[in-house]
Amino acid sequence: MAKVTRDDVARLAGTSTAVVSYVINNGPRPVAPATRERVLAAIKELGYRPDRVAQAMASRRTELIGLIVPDARQPFFGEMAHAVEQAAAERGKMVLVGNSDYIAEREVHYLRAFLGMRVSGLILVSHALNDHAAAEIDAWDARVVLLHERPEAIDDVAVVTDDIGGAQLATRHLLEHGYEYVACLGGTAETPAVGDPVSDHVEGWRRAMQEAGKPTEGRLFEAPYNRYDAYRVALELLAGPHRPPAIFCSTDDQAIGVLRAARELRIDVPGQLAVAGFDDVKEAALTDPPLTTIASDRSAMARAAVDLVLDDGLRVPGSRRERLKLFPSRLVVRQSCGCE
Repeated sequence: MAKVTRDDVARLAGTSTAVVSYVINNGPRPVAPATRERVLAAIKELGYRPDRVAQAMASRRTELIGLIVPDARQPFFGEMAHAVEQAAAERGKMVLVGNSDYIAEREVHYLRAFLGMRVSGLILVSHALNDHAAAEIDAWDARVVLLHERPEAIDDVAVVTDDIGGAQLATRHLLEHGYEYVACLGGTAETPAVGDPVSDHVEGWRRAMQEAGKPTEGRLFEAPYNRYDAYRVALELLAGPHRPPAIFCSTDDQAIGVLRAARELRIDVPGQLAVAGFDDVKEAALTDPPLTTIASDRSAMARAAVDLVLDDGLRVPGSRRERLKLFPSRLVVRQSCGCE
């Protein structure tokens, strides 16, 4: 059977191939409703399938969105990637996902690969975007939206959570329970000081402690973001002579590691140790005890990032603050903090 072409659709619909193209691509020119219905009926009758490769070559853009995340194995990034995929599907796009594994060279690799594929836009969850990666973006003059993090190296539009405010909420809540102080599991020595959510979580913890007149010196502990390494850090901390009465963890994954360490050491949570996290991954509601944490609307953030990367006018003028789309944080109270 011969391949059905756009000319075949045009003949059956009684219109031009240009009009068929306008219907398929939703533009760039409007098509009268009756004509659109005839074209769609012809497409269905003939079983026509557009040649997406040819379309991409002609427009120099594909129907793809590139998404780079640090590590999709971590629940937060996996859930964020899924939300981006759903939002992109609503706009008729597909998503290519690359994991940088917190390695700058791998991030540049995916930048080059996705931009070379002429993706419609790129959504970047960057741990620490360096000048090399920023130069790569500028060279392609690409549509880029930063999601979750806002590295200093580039000034593109960013969709982020109120990380400082959320960390303040969690720390204040723990202090309101009457705990003498709240320790904090922050990031590592490699965590960027500016633009990284974990750095902002530490800053929010520090502000809440200072507001309450509590010293922070010696109460901030380095820990990787994932539960496995955080578990090992927590084992040492909780088994030591100066076990804190409460811990705010910069990520839920860290908090899950702390809960595991506490169980292994037979430390009752929240009776002997209160714990709060940040991110509200789905698993947080299933821990033992359920984890008090900070949530934001990941679905709305993903939709905003997709809309920004696909719509015209992305590179709007304005200060760095004006180029942030900030989503509020909210406290999700469960039992790990001491609430019934």
